[in-house]
Amino acid sequence: MDFTIHQTFLPHNDPEASLAFYRDNLGFEVRKDVGAGTMRWITVGPAGQPGTSVVLHPPAVAPGITEEERRTILEMMAKGTYASMIVATADLDGAFARLRDGGAEVVQEPTEQPWGVRDCAFRDPAGNMIRVNELR
Repeated sequence: MDFTIHQTFLPHNDPEASLAFYRDNLGFEVRKDVGAGTMRWITVGPAGQPGTSVVLHPPAVAPGITEEERRTILEMMAKGTYASMIVATADLDGAFARLRDGGAEVVQEPTEQPWGVRDCAFRDPAGNMIRVNELR
């Protein structure tokens, strides 16, 4: 089988802040922006990769989610333990500086990991963990 990753979903709780993070800090293209207020689904993706997208969506709005589940999701988002994404770049130090200088919440500075990856980590405005791996 020949699969590619087409879309993945990350929750947001402030669409404007999330849009600014992914567009201005990560440099992603805005591909779609549907809805209004906090009920917006914003599709972004890396330039030059039109087949790969991240859909930023309002959390816990799917049918069938109970109020208790909704509270749990929002609590996990607030702690930064609900969702994550790993991206990669050839210029880890440059990416780190751009994200840090853009106001992103630094979780970990560039570090050589024992499993053989050099990476750093940030949280987006919704608390999602964004790890940046260095391509070698």
